[in-house]
Amino acid sequence: MEGKQEGPTVVVVGGGIIGCSTAMQLATRNAKVILIERCEIACAASGKAGGFLAREWGSGPTVQLHRKSFDMHKALAKEHKIASFRELPTLSVKTMGRSMKGATKKCEWLDGHVSSVGMMDPSTAQVTPKEISKLFAKIATENGAEIIKAAVSGVARADGCVTSVKLENGKEIKGDSFVFCMGPWTVKCEAWFPELSVPMVGIYSSSLIFKYEAGTVAPFALFCGESDDGTHLEVYPRPEGDVYVCGCGGSKHLPRREIEKLNPEQVVPDPKRVEVATKAFARMTPTLGKDNADVTQACMRPCTDDGMPMMGIIPGEKNCFVATGHNCWGILWGPVTGLAMSELVLKGKSSTIDLSPFSPARFQKRKIRRSRQMGDGETVGEDW
Repeated sequence: MEGKQEGPTVVVVGGGIIGCSTAMQLATRNAKVILIERCEIACAASGKAGGFLAREWGSGPTVQLHRKSFDMHKALAKEHKIASFRELPTLSVKTMGRSMKGATKKCEWLDGHVSSVGMMDPSTAQVTPKEISKLFAKIATENGAEIIKAAVSGVARADGCVTSVKLENGKEIKGDSFVFCMGPWTVKCEAWFPELSVPMVGIYSSSLIFKYEAGTVAPFALFCGESDDGTHLEVYPRPEGDVYVCGCGGSKHLPRREIEKLNPEQVVPDPKRVEVATKAFARMTPTLGKDNADVTQACMRPCTDDGMPMMGIIPGEKNCFVATGHNCWGILWGPVTGLAMSELVLKGKSSTIDLSPFSPARFQKRKIRRSRQMGDGETVGEDW
């Protein structure tokens, strides 16, 4: 642990990109940060995601997240020489129907069965999630943060305020403020905070990596239409030579009780979907396709009922905050989430973005009135 810390002690729970970004931003603002992660940094979705970045793909309240965080990614990549960050165009590809001629003129490795290819967005970018997550953790520790490998099992209170988090090993970690960034496992917080509701599923999906020499695969991201095999592939060639493939189909939406049964290391790929996706990729690009992927993996993305993240103070609490529910945009929104949450914790409000649309209070549990009439529940959104 390095650096001088003069501010409050802030405990951050969760070592994915959201937790690491939050820890980094807090530590560089002189908070004494304790980051708790049960496995390893970026061991779950933040180490197994695609890392696709799109500045102009937001809608409504998320426009600010896309634009600000995309710009932060560019600045961070330049400042810290992030090798895996680069801008690249994104193509829309269809594989159903008659094979077209000239696909290789638009993308040289699309030399298989492709029915159409078009420009989707010429100004997207990418970064390898594990690299940037670990960088954030490294910067945090260089500024005095401490990382503890342990599982959190609850919170302790005194005088109506949370004073520490309880660990499964029986220890307690004290702090002045607490930020919970546990991805889909944030559903566990419902048992710790009486007014907090986390209406969220874990979207359990498989992904593949095919390894090639660095610089040998032309940089195009692909979004493919749904095929009759149930795949809707997304393809991201990376600067280091890896070609990341997701959209294997067959994703499962796990409710709270199923999420709580799983540890990150128990989230494993579906072999049937891996086989189907491997064949679909090879049909589209025989040049890059292989009989077997070099890496097969799976992760769970946290997705709320209304499809927007939860970022803000926990209802009914004075010093506890939550940042989760980023679904497929966790890597893109990671930098701005960490910055906004650090401002909220240390200053009481974010000056970077408007956090109000993402407030956990929109799902708040109603307090029971001690009378006959309890009132009607509030509809907060559709199932995602």
